[in-house]
Amino acid sequence: MKDLRQLRQEYGDIALLEQEASTDPYAQFDFWLSEAAGIADHQAMVLSTVDSSGMPSARVVLLKHVDERGFAWYTDKRSQKGHELANNPKASLLFFWNEQHRQVRIQGTVSSLSTAEANEYYYSRPADSRFSAASSHQSQPIASRDALEQRVQELKNQHPDGDVPRPEMWGGYVLSPTYFEFWQGRDGRLHDRLTYRLDNNQWQRQRVQP
Repeated sequence: MKDLRQLRQEYGDIALLEQEASTDPYAQFDFWLSEAAGIADHQAMVLSTVDSSGMPSARVVLLKHVDERGFAWYTDKRSQKGHELANNPKASLLFFWNEQHRQVRIQGTVSSLSTAEANEYYYSRPADSRFSAASSHQSQPIASRDALEQRVQELKNQHPDGDVPRPEMWGGYVLSPTYFEFWQGRDGRLHDRLTYRLDNNQWQRQRVQP
């Protein structure tokens, strides 16, 4: 097995200091997200959920919008993450921008977006993406790739105009944060970490050790 212990890089000396960071974690996130805009898939985030036995699972999804409610994404609610969120509507998000040696951890509670919001986003997607969503029962076994592609073709035959309806169980979620952590890699592994914790509807900011 390959020994990875000696694979290191220095992170540089970009700082995350209290006098420069926003007191509002949403504003700080928006600033970092805008600075990451040149990175491919900079809106990608690791979504972690927990099943009924306490076993965590994680996957990459794409952030679709942020507003005063929190961080939103869309998926098939029959998926593994959908079942886990139905049992335990708490989750964490992780953004990682290696080029800038930054990551953001976010924890909070999850709720469903409205049917109107699901429709608006679903019908804005390219036709092939809508056919894929409509033909797949996400996370469920299927015999082969050919069987999956056959389902797509059958739907295309049924809807030659491309106007395939949104499946009832395809929708959106929003995570309402109670905790943020902003991590800035620093030389010598003496990293900067600022946390924001929601306490009585006020964000309390604190530095924690690397």
